[in-house]
Amino acid sequence: MQNLQNGGRLRPVDLARGHGLSTQAVRNYEDAGILPAADRTPSGYRAYTPLHAAALRAFLALVPGHGHRTATTIMRAVNEDAVDEAFRAIDESHAQLLDDRRTLRAVESALRDLEPPAAAEPGDTFVGPLAEKLGIRPATLRKWERAGLVRPRRDPRTGYRVYDEADVRDARLVHQLRRGGHLLEQIAPLIAQVRAAGGLGPLEAALGDWHGRLAARGRAMLAGAAELDAYLRERG
Repeated sequence: MQNLQNGGRLRPVDLARGHGLSTQAVRNYEDAGILPAADRTPSGYRAYTPLHAAALRAFLALVPGHGHRTATTIMRAVNEDAVDEAFRAIDESHAQLLDDRRTLRAVESALRDLEPPAAAEPGDTFVGPLAEKLGIRPATLRKWERAGLVRPRRDPRTGYRVYDEADVRDARLVHQLRRGGHLLEQIAPLIAQVRAAGGLGPLEAALGDWHGRLAARGRAMLAGAAELDAYLRERG
């Protein structure tokens, strides 16, 4: 690695000022391994250089796309000359983004293919009639229940499972996703999204925002890659 003193000496405030950070934050980043270790002046003060400034720019650019933890992992690995480990962390982050995009496509596909319920369909139903409507076995519904994908209540008098409108909605969506080849563990977070949104209608309205957030992450990853590449070049 090149001499950290090459290119002039910078104070912590010089690094902090341009990013709206405190000088303590800059020192904390060095202590965490995000910045390379600084030399010390004879009086004991940290002496930063343009290389440290490049490291700080790279880290702050990586955070929006990869998150603080992964960005820290990347910078530590680079500063420890373990660049392959840094690239592995980046690859995993990109793979997660791709998986999130696939999840979004799966939800959109399932919503497109989901036939609307008949107008006369009752709000509450039991396991047998619901299984018959979906063309599956009652045991399959019980398996989905154990996986947390449907949450029927129990009739206090008979102990039978009772599926309300939200349960029927969830069962229909699970059935559609299973037909698309998705595993139960892959479906669980999608059902959680539906419940959090308050139903299929609100979820459909939220899909545009979901697209926007994924696009912003992808763009942020590009910006982070550019700053990281500049830092790697400066390190030589």
